[in-house]
Amino acid sequence: MKKRYSICMVAILFMISITGCRIGALSDKQNTTADIKEKTAVVFKTWNPTDFGPDSPIHHIIEDFEQQYPHIDIQYEYIDSRSYINQIKVELMGGEGADVYGMPTGMNYKAFRDYEEELTKYCKHYWGENWEEHFVEKAMEKLKSKEGIYGIPLGITYAGSAWADVSMLNSYGLSIPDSYSKLSKAAKILRENGQYPLAIGAKDAWINIDTWMSIAADINTDKLYAALNGKVSFCEEELVESFRIWQECFQAGIFQDNALEMTLYNDVNDLFQKEGKIPLMLNGSWALNMYTLSDKQTREVFDKKGANHQIYAIDWNEDGKYNSITVSTDVILCLNKDSKVKEAAFLFMQYLVDEGQKILVNEYMEYMPSTTDMKLQVKGLSENGRKCMETVQEFANTTVGMRGIEDALYENILTEVLEKLARFEIEPKEAAELMDEVIRANENK
Repeated sequence: MKKRYSICMVAILFMISITGCRIGALSDKQNTTADIKEKTAVVFKTWNPTDFGPDSPIHHIIEDFEQQYPHIDIQYEYIDSRSYINQIKVELMGGEGADVYGMPTGMNYKAFRDYEEELTKYCKHYWGENWEEHFVEKAMEKLKSKEGIYGIPLGITYAGSAWADVSMLNSYGLSIPDSYSKLSKAAKILRENGQYPLAIGAKDAWINIDTWMSIAADINTDKLYAALNGKVSFCEEELVESFRIWQECFQAGIFQDNALEMTLYNDVNDLFQKEGKIPLMLNGSWALNMYTLSDKQTREVFDKKGANHQIYAIDWNEDGKYNSITVSTDVILCLNKDSKVKEAAFLFMQYLVDEGQKILVNEYMEYMPSTTDMKLQVKGLSENGRKCMETVQEFANTTVGMRGIEDALYENILTEVLEKLARFEIEPKEAAELMDEVIRANENK
């Protein structure tokens, strides 16, 4: 018996040594660097998940990781979203970029390709030959290319939705305005009572694009994506109509008067989430974290007696259908191709996606899961919060396409066009013609 016990102990110690040196296993299989024996620093920078202080989930995830892998030190820096892309671009160009960095979907993921490591060998090591099956299909749709995979998805989010303080609406004799005609009527009543109508942070280009895409998708999804892919003209009747509705939201007072001077974070969002002063705002599924944040102001708004909030889709073209929700990977984790600690860096990326995401989703409701084997079991959600989460789960079955614009030129011109429409500097048909004109000029270069 003693001999058998000794053999078992040797086997156990052997398995522990393998687990503790998981990074080394990758180097053996892939002919990369030798096992990491000394303290290794991995620099990680991102704008998301939001860092709101010591209780932010990202700090807990990093602490857990470093306890499990004491030979790796994560040097984390949160960068505000408004300066994030420019800052990390300058750092990467200068050869001083982070080892791991977050990247939004759309044009920047492609634009940063020169700084992104191709990840197939790492993914195969951690998740096997069929590693793509580890991820939700929609999370991977825009991450793959003919050249390979250059980022892994941390959470899924849905855009094109609105949020309502139902109790506040009821106090004005209103229900959720989930169609354009209902929005028009609600805006009039709310304004008559000195209240904001549907609030948008139109100083932010991204929420403008999200909202316009939801309008255009509801009118004609196929033509929206065909136009964004250069296959049809933006002067198609349905797309011109989407520009008209966007502009009319400003002209007819459906959006608040100072919309173009307000950001979503933190101007509009704070009015809704922390102060409980406005009944409606445009925001995506990621705002579910209002139910899990621990700050006193948010809890007073969302936990007070009679609190009732709801996320919902809008029927912009009044056809009785809600074809307005788009989907995206909220954060793409990328590995700097010039990193000197790639194995350690990817180990942290894998940990973020698997173990870290469980915290981000089931404790903080930052995203919906991007991995297929993750169970959605959010802790401590109120009944109202659970109802909103179920609505977001329904969004997963009704999405019309991917969120965002992949082409940098399209995004830049669309940003300008939407602002000009909001300021009444151009008409909807002119907006469509401008989109076509600039895109044709670029194609003819």
